[in-house]
Amino acid sequence: MLNRAVWSSLAASRLLLGLLVGAFAPPGPLVVGSAVTLERRRGPKIAAAGIHRDPVRSSHSHVVKVRALRWVSLLLLVPIPWAGRTGALPVRTVLAPSERSDAEHHRPHKAVPRWARQMIVLLHRWYPARPLVVVGDQDDAVLELLAAVRPVATMVTRLRLDARLFAPPPPRQPRQKGRPRVVGRRLPTLAARVTAPTTEGTRVRLPRWSSEDDREVDLVTGTALWYHSGKPPVPLRWVLIRDPRHTVPTHALLCTDQDASPAQILSWFVLRWQLEVTFHEVRDHLGVETQRQWSDLAIRRVTPALLGLFSFVTLLAHDHLTDGVGPVPVRPAAWYPKHAPTFSDAIALVRRSLWTRVTFCMSPWSRIPLKFPGPSSITSVRCSAMPPELAKV
Repeated sequence: MLNRAVWSSLAASRLLLGLLVGAFAPPGPLVVGSAVTLERRRGPKIAAAGIHRDPVRSSHSHVVKVRALRWVSLLLLVPIPWAGRTGALPVRTVLAPSERSDAEHHRPHKAVPRWARQMIVLLHRWYPARPLVVVGDQDDAVLELLAAVRPVATMVTRLRLDARLFAPPPPRQPRQKGRPRVVGRRLPTLAARVTAPTTEGTRVRLPRWSSEDDREVDLVTGTALWYHSGKPPVPLRWVLIRDPRHTVPTHALLCTDQDASPAQILSWFVLRWQLEVTFHEVRDHLGVETQRQWSDLAIRRVTPALLGLFSFVTLLAHDHLTDGVGPVPVRPAAWYPKHAPTFSDAIALVRRSLWTRVTFCMSPWSRIPLKFPGPSSITSVRCSAMPPELAKV
């Protein structure tokens, strides 16, 4: 199935996306999260692995590097009705080999932004009639990526405070000589706007900010052109987010749709925090980073299959609940109260539903002699799904 069978993960991703859109995605834009995650794998036979910075263990003053596989994922951000929150459901995951691995196999190296660009364009090709919003992190704030996907999708990412922003170019005068100007005058950096006493923001209350239910933040916004020499200029709307209590550092966001409101941009970006929850759940419940495959084809298949299994389990739980079974049983943790179901509850519901079916019964209807220690060496067991008329025999 993993290292020899002939099947297409691309076709499976398209089928899975169609099921998820039909079950969870309401009319309107499709909001998708773009993320890069690491799968720590050791051994000389893991050919595509490389040395990467671990974003979880590293900090600004301490960098931790690990040998791992690097995966680029697109996750559908949709509301889960029975969970009471927005879920990040993986739909497409590809392996981004390290530069050393590509050099050893005599392949041209493809950087992570290029992988993300191809996946976003492919998603637009599958659903051309639905507006597409892609929420990324600072790794996606690349001019080439933003300029390439801007015709097909709206990108929302972090923005550096020292980014070189410019005003639009002035209109060209009649009989003016020379090439047309690409940008206008240089604008102050966002770092200068943060410290400027004349900068005034609009205070809004944002629900579900980090670990808090809601929080008040000050928003400062504007439009500009982001430009570097030799690269295409990208028109964008920038948003400065300042904490009135000064407990969170000021950071900035960008959106390639200049007509989007600051509150809408911020609400899109907040959805990205669910991506890390999904990656944590697949490591805890689906066995990511515990695989032992050495075949190159199996390595490329198993992790996308496990991430897709997360979405498929969520879909099975949703279909099970829409049949009128009732709410998902919530198993509270020992250290904190849990009021809404999580993925552990969903997978427990799916397992319980599968185990009670006759298809998964391992015992036949007839008696099975089993040897047990004790005075009675032969006894009989019956299947839990045995019909009542046979159970009386």
